[in-house]
Amino acid sequence: MKIKLLIASTLLSLAASASAVNTTTTEAEHGQPAAVVPGQTKLYNETLNPHQIEHPNHLGFNDLHIQAIRHLVPDQHSVHDPKLQTVVHHHCKAYDDETMLCLMFHSGMKDQDKPIGFEYIITTAQFNTLPEAEKKYWHYHKTEVPRAHASFPDLTQEEAAKILPVINETYGKVIYFQQPEDKYPLGEPYVVIVQDMPEQD
Repeated sequence: MKIKLLIASTLLSLAASASAVNTTTTEAEHGQPAAVVPGQTKLYNETLNPHQIEHPNHLGFNDLHIQAIRHLVPDQHSVHDPKLQTVVHHHCKAYDDETMLCLMFHSGMKDQDKPIGFEYIITTAQFNTLPEAEKKYWHYHKTEVPRAHASFPDLTQEEAAKILPVINETYGKVIYFQQPEDKYPLGEPYVVIVQDMPEQD
């Protein structure tokens, strides 16, 4: 509950400021589908998603947006592998049981981007209840946040400063169901042992 309350209070100010911004004719208003500008191509499939409302790209599943490197498995165990430097966007939701779930995108969260995995986040107290054999799959965020150059691009420095101490005392487990270069999910899902990947400057 502590995580959700802190994130919710921080984001209330963002919501208030967003409500003051004038909507355009291409945005949804009062819960209704947005008006279509003549000649504009629809951003989604009207047949498969007939009730979808067009939201700005930064809205959707996320209550919190985190960017981090060192979240893709390198092709070679080398500090120079470009996958280690790829920014993976975490679009996260906090739950009442003090867990968080982050959809993971390696290309942002525009209308046609798809998640390729997720990170499940639990508190330190919850981590301590896990079987010993399971703990190796989880990384401690107080250690890994600076190693991953993690940032909160949608928050001010003041807002991020309130959330970071809470995030630091959590553990994450990264699970992918698709390789970033594949068109479809192929093969078996896999867990990334983040703490074992090479350091980055």
